[in-house]
Amino acid sequence: MIRTRAGAALGAFLVLVLLHLVAVGAGIDVLRLATKPLLMPALAAFAAARGGPRLLVGALACGWAGDVLLEIGGTVAFLLGMGCFAAGHVCYLKLFAARGAFRGARVRLRCAGYAVVWAALVAALWPGLDAGMRVPVACYSLLLAAMAAGAFGLGRTGAAGGLLFLLSDGLIAAGLADWPRPPGHDLWIMLTYAAAQFCLVRAVQAAPERAAPPAGAYGGEAPADRPRTRPLTTE
Repeated sequence: MIRTRAGAALGAFLVLVLLHLVAVGAGIDVLRLATKPLLMPALAAFAAARGGPRLLVGALACGWAGDVLLEIGGTVAFLLGMGCFAAGHVCYLKLFAARGAFRGARVRLRCAGYAVVWAALVAALWPGLDAGMRVPVACYSLLLAAMAAGAFGLGRTGAAGGLLFLLSDGLIAAGLADWPRPPGHDLWIMLTYAAAQFCLVRAVQAAPERAAPPAGAYGGEAPADRPRTRPLTTE
């Protein structure tokens, strides 16, 4: 039964993505507006049917709210939508941290690499952004880069999801900065976005939640000032 529900939800998500991409590419506004608000609910239904944590469904709900707000248009709606996506990234960060994505010897190097990407992107976009958009875009993109760095710690699928999200939002930011748009600009934004969310869902589902190491744990090694055996007692 669970597999049936999950398969039906996944099938619905893939069909909706296909229909939405066709609508974007062909300029069918009615179909585009009808399908976009259904993408994340279908993916959330798939995640829930597979026993995904509530926080994962919450991240997708934030994505749904962001999708709807971005379709309204205007600066206020755009900023609110960006705030919703930021809340979704916070949900993802908590999920990744609970699965050990920020542990390991190379985590600092990985985070430093994504920090360099963030700084380079913001520096390149800054001159072309409106004054009122510069700080919100810089703050949001920093959170996005942190999410992508965490996703990288969940393996190839997670890494792909984080990078695709960076690419999707990077294309949106390039449009805000009035950079030349590549052919199929809007189509690429939605294709990479849908793929990113799906990859992140699969990465979270595939990674078991890990308990945090207890306070004072020494990784199996006793410190020099602590006895390795119980002291002898006399009666």
